[in-house]
Amino acid sequence: MIYTTMENLKSYYGISKHLDRALAYLKDCDLRALTMGRNEVEGAQVWINRFDYETIPREKGAFEAHEKHLDIHILLSGRECIGIGQTSKMQETGRDEENDGIDLKGEAEQFLLMEPGKVLVAFPEDAHMVKIQWDESCQVEKAVVKVRL
Repeated sequence: MIYTTMENLKSYYGISKHLDRALAYLKDCDLRALTMGRNEVEGAQVWINRFDYETIPREKGAFEAHEKHLDIHILLSGRECIGIGQTSKMQETGRDEENDGIDLKGEAEQFLLMEPGKVLVAFPEDAHMVKIQWDESCQVEKAVVKVRL
């Protein structure tokens, strides 16, 4: 897991070629100009999902993880909390092979505040519970960069 700011993303070049491509794209991209839904960057290797939602209470949250991709979470507006836990300490409750999704049940080891300017990079070992309200429910605009490992 990497929890940082947009300004510090440049420190993470060299981890993988596809992550490098995503970071280079983010450096010059206006994420607000992207259309809602899937936005292609580099075919099946790097793409961005742009969406919005209302945050929910922690007790309604659920963990997810991915084996073949990492996620770069970037908030464009609003505030949310993302719970993080180790996949190895959780119980798998479902799997969507086609979309590289794994549903998990377990406990969060920490909760991170996400607001504009903050970035969370979740690797396959990082189960993440998204859409969680920080102090009260609010509308969030978000981009998630999907990067093939």
